[in-house]
Amino acid sequence: MSPKLTFLLCLGLSVGLRTSGQAGIYRKPSLSALPSPVVTSGGFVTLQCISWQGFDRFILTKEGEHRPSWTLDSQRRHNGQFQALFPVGPVTPSYRWTFRCCGCYRYIHQQCSEPSDPVELLVPGVSGKPSLLSQQGSIMTFGRNLTLQCLSDVGYDRFALSKEGGHNLPQRLSERPQTGRSQADFLLGRVSLSHGGRYRCYGGHKFSSKWSTPSDPLDILVAGVLPDTPSLSVQPGPTVAVGENMTLLCQTRSQRDILFLSKEGTMVSPLRLRSKYQAQQYQAQFSMSPVTSAHGGTYRCYSSFSTSPYELSHPSDALELVVSGVQGLKPYQNVLIGISVAFVLLLFLFVLLLIRHRQQGKCRTSDATVKNTQPEEGVELHPQAAASDAPQDVIYAQLNHLTLGRKTTPPSSQSEEPPAEPSVYSALAIH
Repeated sequence: MSPKLTFLLCLGLSVGLRTSGQAGIYRKPSLSALPSPVVTSGGFVTLQCISWQGFDRFILTKEGEHRPSWTLDSQRRHNGQFQALFPVGPVTPSYRWTFRCCGCYRYIHQQCSEPSDPVELLVPGVSGKPSLLSQQGSIMTFGRNLTLQCLSDVGYDRFALSKEGGHNLPQRLSERPQTGRSQADFLLGRVSLSHGGRYRCYGGHKFSSKWSTPSDPLDILVAGVLPDTPSLSVQPGPTVAVGENMTLLCQTRSQRDILFLSKEGTMVSPLRLRSKYQAQQYQAQFSMSPVTSAHGGTYRCYSSFSTSPYELSHPSDALELVVSGVQGLKPYQNVLIGISVAFVLLLFLFVLLLIRHRQQGKCRTSDATVKNTQPEEGVELHPQAAASDAPQDVIYAQLNHLTLGRKTTPPSSQSEEPPAEPSVYSALAIH
């Protein structure tokens, strides 16, 4: 019997068993992709069909128009399970790569299991990447419900969630693809140790094999795994002004090589630093300089190993940080500000004095011009003196001024004799 007919028999038998109530006779095997269902274009992947039932062989089929299938003999694992490893590739985004498998007995007629749940391989494309976030934050405690939300401005019809090192790729239909924005919530249940890890999500369309580029990674950390409880302190103090320097110090006496600092009420991933052994403790200093109003809030710190960075210790006691709105200034800053203000005032005063000096100079120049261009009444200029550029002009002006200062005697009658002494004008003319 051909593998294809065998698999069709497998499908038909499973339907018959469910109808007759005997579906529990041969449970369906599980199918997973190794190392991951996310495959780069042109890459290869191994599909593992595995079951606790002792099947002689497993059949793998690819969903599609022709439904190709492959058959492999089973192999017994060290833990008692039976498996078959199917190499698949090269994988391209041109087709949808969805597979199922079932287990069969070689010598028992019509003895096959139900088909496994489908596994779809994801080949990332070049479309816009979505965003992945956790409403509860990155650090989770045991027993809390974990929900991861994948969002996009692109109207995707479906989303897929992948975990680094995971073999499954759960998918969810989009809630609002018609609005241009789309999202899907992945309910992962109550937090256990297995939930820790790095996650990404992808967006896709119903009738297309192409997926988006992956979202930025989201780390889910599980607190309370390690027994120690670090301590958290702040320097210079829990109240700090905007613009000042601040350092948060996380310490633990247990040997840990990674320390985390988390701020409550935010979806930002926690800060992480390698620890240093000092003063009989493992510690890390988280510097926040300069401080802004956004630094205010409640902080806790955790410890971890670099070999298992998603498993954290118990949290430290909460540290409330208060940021005041007035920026504190250091003494040398006050001196610099004082010098700057004094320099500006002196410069302003100098400019005022310069402007005033120029205005006074203009006033004097205009007065002198008026006096020189409008001779006073009764003043006569000698032609020879007026044409001279020598210092005689100055002498003449001085003499003229002296002459104007004397009291002028009214002219007498024509019969009177001329004065005995020559006038100043005559003497100046003769000279």
